[in-house]
Amino acid sequence: MPQSSSSAKKHGAEDPSDVSGPTPKSQRTKVVVKSAEESDKKSLKKQLKDAEISIPIVFGSIAFWLGKKASEFQSHKWTVYVRGATNEDLGVVVKRAVFQLHASFNNPTRVLESPPFEVSESGWGEFEIAITLHFHSDICEKPLHLFHHLKLYPEDESGSLSTKKPVVVESYDEIVLTEPSEGFFARVQNHPAVIVPRLPPGFSLPPPVPNEDIDKRKRGDTKDNPLSQWFSNFSEADELLKLAAARQQVNVQAHIARLRRQLTVIDGPHQQMKSSSDM
Repeated sequence: MPQSSSSAKKHGAEDPSDVSGPTPKSQRTKVVVKSAEESDKKSLKKQLKDAEISIPIVFGSIAFWLGKKASEFQSHKWTVYVRGATNEDLGVVVKRAVFQLHASFNNPTRVLESPPFEVSESGWGEFEIAITLHFHSDICEKPLHLFHHLKLYPEDESGSLSTKKPVVVESYDEIVLTEPSEGFFARVQNHPAVIVPRLPPGFSLPPPVPNEDIDKRKRGDTKDNPLSQWFSNFSEADELLKLAAARQQVNVQAHIARLRRQLTVIDGPHQQMKSSSDM
């Protein structure tokens, strides 16, 4: 199997894949996607004003050390993925996922047309992986770009490697669709991976689209994934609290900065007057 290039360092490597795109998003931030405003289908033209639909997602990687089987260029096997926060099928929203690996891998651009959206490989180096999510036509025409740094070694340098306990790095995000179309809402309102808004009393929508065959949907989720025992459990409430705490800290710092500026303005003339009286 292919391995990472020697240009990828084990720790803190710069991105050798040369993949252009926006600045990597920090963990636990909301990803806002503007829903499509025009469509040829009448059922997709009318939008739900002042409404949002959110899809919690997790993207990350799990890396196993090969132990005695490890070699200079084959030290780990790893899997990088995008999954629903509760391991539900994301195919209802994501049409295609593209993983951009390091250029040294055979076929470094991996395109997945159906869930589960994951890529497994082996190598020795750490590098940044660009993940592009393409949505269905009734959601958004613009893709969403995510970035994940593949980690093979524990944060604790002194920690010993283990073949039984992998290195897991995951990030929680939310895809937020503003003013979604009524057609899309009807398609996903009963789907467990999607958080739908509460509509005003008396508001009527098209009848729900029949659910897919249960067995078909189960093939797209990650509940039975052999790696699921290592997945992190993200609580939406906890993540929202962390977001609120971060915003509050920023607001406090901004308030302190304003107070310091005000004190500087007040203190300035006083010092000047005192100086004049001493003359």
